[in-house]
Amino acid sequence: MISEEEKEQFIREKASEHVPIANEKILWSLHGVKKLRIERLRKTEVEIFLKKCIIIENYHEKGRSLPDCLVLGFIGADPVHSVIAIDKDFDRILIVTVYRPSTERWEDGWKKRKRQG
Repeated sequence: MISEEEKEQFIREKASEHVPIANEKILWSLHGVKKLRIERLRKTEVEIFLKKCIIIENYHEKGRSLPDCLVLGFIGADPVHSVIAIDKDFDRILIVTVYRPSTERWEDGWKKRKRQG
């Protein structure tokens, strides 16, 4: 089992090492690419914020093929969330999804989900 601190460090390291085509350390899921377009974000913007992202939710590994987590980063002053899967075996990360968090669902500086109902 990988700790939250190890996940965060791994994500930041892979984002820093990533060089498109030459040294691919960040992969994108089809869903992640679709969400990128919907949210009107650019791959490079997301890949850059991952160098300084923080984990705000750590997901249980049971039933998942890779350990993953929800991270918060900023593009300029705009908050962005991304679910990142950690693939230590192949020394890379996978962006599962990416989106702009809304004030209706998030509080505490975009770090905590609001209680529903």
